[in-house]
Formats: sequence, structure tokens, C-alpha cells
Amino acid sequence: MMKIDIVSVFPEYFDVLNLSLFGKAQAKGLVEVRAHNLRDWTHDVHHSVDDTPVGGGAGMVMKPAVWAECLDDLLGLAPTVVDTTDTTDMAAADDTADDAAPAASGAIADDDGTDINDAPADSADRPVLIFPNPSAPLFTQHDATELSHAGHLLFGCGRYEGYDARIPQYYRAQGVDVREYSIGDYVLNGGEVAVSVMLEAITRLLPGFMGNADSIVEESYTGENALLEHRQYTKPAEWRGLKVPDILLSGDHGKVDRFRRDEAIARTNEIRPDLIGRLDCKALDKADRKTLMALGWEVSGVHPRRR
Repeated sequence: MMKIDIVSVFPEYFDVLNLSLFGKAQAKGLVEVRAHNLRDWTHDVHHSVDDTPVGGGAGMVMKPAVWAECLDDLLGLAPTVVDTTDTTDMAAADDTADDAAPAASGAIADDDGTDINDAPADSADRPVLIFPNPSAPLFTQHDATELSHAGHLLFGCGRYEGYDARIPQYYRAQGVDVREYSIGDYVLNGGEVAVSVMLEAITRLLPGFMGNADSIVEESYTGENALLEHRQYTKPAEWRGLKVPDILLSGDHGKVDRFRRDEAIARTNEIRPDLIGRLDCKALDKADRKTLMALGWEVSGVHPRRR
């Protein structure tokens, strides 16, 4: 069973997880979901979880003390003080940013110059603490697949101008596998929507979650050589003057598979050519190569490249 904890100032938002396949997965014991109200760990009369930003500026920032009491309880950790004697001052780090620049993949570096989502090899044996953050690396199908093997996921939903940057920094220092992800190049009012997106992408990969496991095999972004999925059709064969491609009615499964594969390649070429450029040419069959060459790609190297 995968254990999922979610911390939010609007825990009722996640009542939706009782619906559809997610609700069935809980009933079958595949996942256990608990949504917690961050304000339960406050001690003032107003149950405040935020304060003004240090250095000035608009908006409010979520306080580390409240988050720490909550996360310590959920992670079973005792409060401690981080040794900062070997930590580079943030202002000084700005002066040497070029020396610790993130890789071209778009990964974001922490204070020591490493990818903020790099995790030790034994991360599957420990809770994974995840914060949605529009300034973090993009959440991908690869991340969803990796996280689907975790036993315990703990999500923190930020609000306002976000959470104090010391929160993930502190828990990394405690040996917690901390991840920060963006779900796209836009900003939301809070992390709840992003957590819902990540949860659905992750949990649908759990064995037994989907009614038909084969339905995820050919989906977009799936596998090492990821392509966008081909278009789908159902009955009737003609609807309002629009017809299903004849090949799909032929009964020749080999030709149908090839048609779908070619369409997946063509759609990916049109919409996400960056995915074509990441394909492993050695894994392509003769027909794949022919299709890509017809679309203007050179396939004699390690990866396809535009001619």
C-alpha cells in the first residue's frame, strides 16, 4: 500500500480523491490518503501560517516554524539545528552562480550546486517530501514513474507568495528525500491543483489501480522512446460526415499498429519535435526510420536531427 499525506490550508479540497478510480483504489487498499490542515499546528488565536517577506515586497510567505511542527510530526523527526558552518552564504553564492550553474536540462540547483531533486539511491525506502513550486524543475512522466515505487509520499501545498526557502533546505539536511516540481510554465493560487495533478499521474501507475493495465502502455510520454499517442476513434465508423481512417477497419492488426505508430511519430513531429530529438536511433525499426526521414529527420546518429 502507498501511504499519501497532504498538508494544506484547504484540506477539504482533496475530498475529490474519494471519487472515480482514486476512490476505488482507496477502497481496495492500494493507497491510503490523509489530508491535514496546516493550521492545526499553529498556536496563535488567528491560526496564522504566513508573515511578511524578509527584505520587503508584496504578498505573504508561509512560515517555516508552522511547517516544521507539522512535518516533524508526520515524518517522525525531532527538531534540531542545522550546522551552517560549511554552508555558503546566499549572497556570496550569487557572486559565484556561474561556477555552479544548473545543467542545460532545466534542473534547478540547491546551495551546493546539485539538482534539487537529486535523491540517494535508497529513496524508495524513505518518505518522499514533495512541494509544488513554479520555480522548480518540470514534473515529467519519468518522475511519476519513479515516485510510483515509493511507499510514502508527503505533499506540502504552498499558498500566497510561497513557502520559506529554508523548509526544503532544512529537511534535506535531515536526510529527507525532498523534491520540488513545477507542473508547467504558469502560476497558480496554491499547490493543491498541482498536487492533484501529480497524484493522478503517480497513482495510476500502481499495479491494480487501472481497470486495464494495457491502457497505459501506449500513452503519450510512456517508455524510453516517448512519443505522443496516436489519435483514438470509436463507433460509428462515420459520424456527421467524418470517417474513421479506413485502415482501422481493415482487420489487419499489423497494418493498424503501423498506422498508429506512424501517426504517433507524425503528431510528435508536429507538436513536440523536442521529443523526436531525444529518441534513441538504435531502438528505431526500419519503418520508424523511413517515417522520420520522410518528415525531414536524419537518423544515422545517436539521436534524430533535422536535415
